[in-house]
Amino acid sequence: MSEALYLKDCYLKTWNAVVESVDQGKFVILDKTAFYPNGGGQPNDTGKMARSDGKEFKVVFVGKFGGKISHEVETPAGSELKNGDRVTCELDWNRRYVHMRYHTACHVLSSVINQKTGALITGNQIAANKTRIDFSLDYMDRDVLPGFESEANKIVQESHPVSFDFISRKDALERPHLAMLAKGLPEHETIRVVKIGEFNEQACGGTHLKGTKEIGRIKITDFVNKGKNNRRIYFVLE
Repeated sequence: MSEALYLKDCYLKTWNAVVESVDQGKFVILDKTAFYPNGGGQPNDTGKMARSDGKEFKVVFVGKFGGKISHEVETPAGSELKNGDRVTCELDWNRRYVHMRYHTACHVLSSVINQKTGALITGNQIAANKTRIDFSLDYMDRDVLPGFESEANKIVQESHPVSFDFISRKDALERPHLAMLAKGLPEHETIRVVKIGEFNEQACGGTHLKGTKEIGRIKITDFVNKGKNNRRIYFVLE
C-alpha cells in the first residue's frame, strides 16, 4: 500500500518514489505519494513523474481503489513505466494550493454553522469557482448568512494554526465532536484529526493550510434548499 505523504505534510511538492505496479500501461502504484486521490469532496491532484532517463509522464488523474492510490499517466509513445522504476514526482502546486485554501475554509465555515445551528455536513464539493457545503437542517433563513460569513472571516483573520494528530478509531469514538459529517467517522483503524487552533477539530483526510490567514476572505455567494432536511451554501475565496 502506498505511503500517503500528504497526510503529514501538505506542502510537500516534490519527492522520489519507486513504481510498485503498472496496469494497462498507465495506472501506476507508487511506494509513496503526495498526490491526493479524488475523494471527500476534494478533487485529485495532477502533476508529473519523471524517470531517471529523463522521460516524463503527466499525471492526469489520481484515485483510491481497493485501498491503493492509483495514478493515471499519459504515456509517451514507445515508453512505459515498469515495476521497479525510480521516479521523481512533482505536484501541480497551484492547483493543490487552491484546494488547500478551500478545504480549510470549508472547515472554518462549517464549524461556525455547526456551532450556531447544530447542523452536520451531508456533502461538499471543492471547486475554485464555486465551492459548496451541504448541511442537514430543517430550516435556514437567508438573513443569517451575513453573520456566518462575518464570524468565519473573523476566525480566518485571527490566524489560527492548523495541525494534525493521529488517533485510534476507539479513541475517536469517545470524542463525538470529531465527526461533523452526518454519516459519522470514516471506517479506518487510525483517524486523522485536523485541528484549527482551539477553535475546532474534526476527522478529515484532506489537505490543509498551515494557518487560517492563508485562506484569504470567505464570501458566501448563494444559498439553496435541496430537499426537506438539506441546505446548500456556495462560497468563493477572495
